[in-house]
Amino acid sequence: MLRICLLFVLISITSCSDNTQPKPSGFLALNYQEAKYSKIALDCPFTFEKNDFSNLEKDNPDQACWVNLTYPKMNAKIYLTYTPVEDNLRELLIDAQKLPEKHTIKADLIEASVYQNEKKRTFGNFYEVEGDAASQAQFYMTDSTSHFLTGSIYFEVQPNYDSILPAANYIKKDMRHLVETLEWREN
Repeated sequence: MLRICLLFVLISITSCSDNTQPKPSGFLALNYQEAKYSKIALDCPFTFEKNDFSNLEKDNPDQACWVNLTYPKMNAKIYLTYTPVEDNLRELLIDAQKLPEKHTIKADLIEASVYQNEKKRTFGNFYEVEGDAASQAQFYMTDSTSHFLTGSIYFEVQPNYDSILPAANYIKKDMRHLVETLEWREN
């Protein structure tokens, strides 16, 4: 009996070692489809290429050229709003430049980059927003005489920058591609 007790104590002592190992850092691996772009055909005075992964939806039946690009798997949308320029370019520019400022309360950083393409007559700004803001990117584009288009990314979840960052970066690339392929046309 004594041997069994000693054997039990010996096994208990040797088996319960305090040899802890650090856990390796874990990262969430989110893989999205490689973007494939197609030119859209709308009855609007503009055209651009959109990611085939996104869906095109009409936003407002009263405004034929207000459309959304939805990303169902990411629970996100790019809201596009077209407004014709009718002696109101200054007001449209002021409104478009104020839009990113609404996110300064939650944003850690808002970076603006100027975009201009003389050949396509597309001019505007692209804003990238970092932090827990409602929109992670916005833009406005104009030809300075007839057309004005704005766009904003919104996620249909409470903004948590770290959680939505991979999806936001993916959609920002699509938004930049949209801006780069934007062309004005007359109806």
